[in-house]
Amino acid sequence: MNLLPRTREEFAQTDYWNEFFKKRGEKAFEWYGEYLELCDQIHKYIKPADKILMLGCGNSKLSMDMYDTGFRDITNIDISPVAVKKMIELNAKTRPDMKFIQMDATDMSFSDESFSVALDKGTLDAIFVNDAEDTKHIVDRYFAEILRTMRNGGRYVGISMLQEHILDYLLEFLPRNNCMLRIVHCLDVERANKERNAEESLTLPVFVIIATKFKSLPMPILEFGIGNDKMQRFSCAADLTNAVASVQKAALVCNGLARSSIVGHNEVTMDLHRAAESTPRYTVHVMDQLPSRGLGKYAAFIVPQGRETEWLFATTAGRKKLQASAKFQRLAVVTLHRDQVYSTLEEVKSELAYSITNLAPAGLKEQIPYLSLGSEVGKRETLISGFSKLSGDFRIEEVEIDGKTLRRLIFLKNQFVVQSEALVKTVKIKGKKDRKKIDFGYLACHHHLFMSVGVQLAATMQGPKKDIQSDVLVIGLGGGGLCSFLHAAFPQTRITAVEIDPIMLEVAEQYFELKQDDRLHVVIDDGLAFVERCCNEGIHFAAVLFDVDSKDLSLGMSCPPKSFLAHKILMYIKEIIGPNGLFMLNLVCRDESLREEAMGDLQREFASVCSYKLDEDINEVVFCANDEKYKTVEQWKKHMGTAGRHLNSAIRDQKLANKDALDVADFLRELKI
Repeated sequence: MNLLPRTREEFAQTDYWNEFFKKRGEKAFEWYGEYLELCDQIHKYIKPADKILMLGCGNSKLSMDMYDTGFRDITNIDISPVAVKKMIELNAKTRPDMKFIQMDATDMSFSDESFSVALDKGTLDAIFVNDAEDTKHIVDRYFAEILRTMRNGGRYVGISMLQEHILDYLLEFLPRNNCMLRIVHCLDVERANKERNAEESLTLPVFVIIATKFKSLPMPILEFGIGNDKMQRFSCAADLTNAVASVQKAALVCNGLARSSIVGHNEVTMDLHRAAESTPRYTVHVMDQLPSRGLGKYAAFIVPQGRETEWLFATTAGRKKLQASAKFQRLAVVTLHRDQVYSTLEEVKSELAYSITNLAPAGLKEQIPYLSLGSEVGKRETLISGFSKLSGDFRIEEVEIDGKTLRRLIFLKNQFVVQSEALVKTVKIKGKKDRKKIDFGYLACHHHLFMSVGVQLAATMQGPKKDIQSDVLVIGLGGGGLCSFLHAAFPQTRITAVEIDPIMLEVAEQYFELKQDDRLHVVIDDGLAFVERCCNEGIHFAAVLFDVDSKDLSLGMSCPPKSFLAHKILMYIKEIIGPNGLFMLNLVCRDESLREEAMGDLQREFASVCSYKLDEDINEVVFCANDEKYKTVEQWKKHMGTAGRHLNSAIRDQKLANKDALDVADFLRELKI
């Protein structure tokens, strides 16, 4: 039997409701939750001594349940005589003090200030079917009558789906009429509806509106809460609108995930906020794979703090690999955000429980397992929060991973990418406090290791004499990790680093222990202008390294910026490195057509080009030379192999590590023309 209207406009018609209640018969219809799910909010805002007006009672059991629990002064009105007649017959003997009256809520006959509470369960939604002017006039009369018949200090308590036009109206009308507005997302109703409608799997968020009438208000008071959590007060209507909209959008996503699989589609990503906070507390990535023997139905994987930047958790491809190894049809991968405090893994699980359950496939009966890399939530400490005019907000933070302390530079606009990272060692000094020291032998960014092989190769290309110093130009300093490593590993190398952002030099010196001397000098300048000046002044380098990220994250190529591969810039580089030099760049490109274009530009300018694609990363190190002897991949491998072995020796000789940093065989295997 189809009891739902074909169009929403029918909600406002008396004939529709008469027909509805005739069809429905004796069975109560609880569109917006039953008493047990609403009682927390009802008892919080309505007292047994209140004089209550139930607006549009229909055949809902809500007022009957309230009467049975001690609310005796309840007057019910409804536009439908059929509904009123049925309710009178049903309650005459068992609830003699409860009144049922046929009455239009927009034109009530009660005297002024007759009630202390006006209770509305879905009636506002029924009459406010669209945002047409005629409809708004009806709603104006509705609220004018509510406020007229309400005592000062009284409350309108409405239960609503809060469509956008309804919320917009409330945010304008109620403060203008000296009413404090509070909106609560009623989680208990949502949970119960999900259980009742398990087969349909369609649950929409229900909100409780509490509008308190005052004689006057010096300023609008707007609040929002979730369930019984602490209320958040907002300074403007837009913030309250966003809070409601985020709950509604999340519900649409959850409904979609419950009703169908997303196999073959992009993963679904959702940020989870606390009501009292504007920044996300968690990010959840949901993905599905085809069912097969041995796969569980659904699990959540919690990524410890500090691990979210790893390929396995930070990329879609990585998360798919994680799902395959975890062996679940649906996996929700949860990352924890910086600037938040997480006490224990168990507390995190408890906090996530409701959201993770909402993302489950329909009909799931078994308990949802929570997976992680251990029993700890991870440790993250922010050393400094800073701002760069060029890169925006950044953080210097320390995280603990597998017993190691790592110090990181993170730009918040791309916070799942580590800009710079260093290993922090604790030095014990007898009789003094332990001191932290940066380990210059640790290369966090794997592409820096392969660029270092190129620096070693460039040094040997200059000539056989050991006393000849090799000059290296590095465009892009960041935290200075690459420059500090080259400085420590190659005593015969002079390094010039160019960084456009003076804040980054301060960061590198103060937090990553970069030290300038006669072999390491940092120039604050635009890298492209510096390259042009070197070319014009006849300054040469054995190696030039580009390790610069783009500030425009919307582009398919995030490193280097496209301007760094312009024809004239490549011509300058070609001149600077001369016949025996080497040009290297870190290429990060998600768009294959842009990558092909970039490689084509390099191949047109340089006689020899080869590249190394990093495993499980989108970084690709490209090596370019003017020397024709590097034409074939065999020639590249011969010279790169020698350079790689010399690099390993240099690292041991300088006591930066006691084992090889580079697996030469693996490196050569993946080297490609």
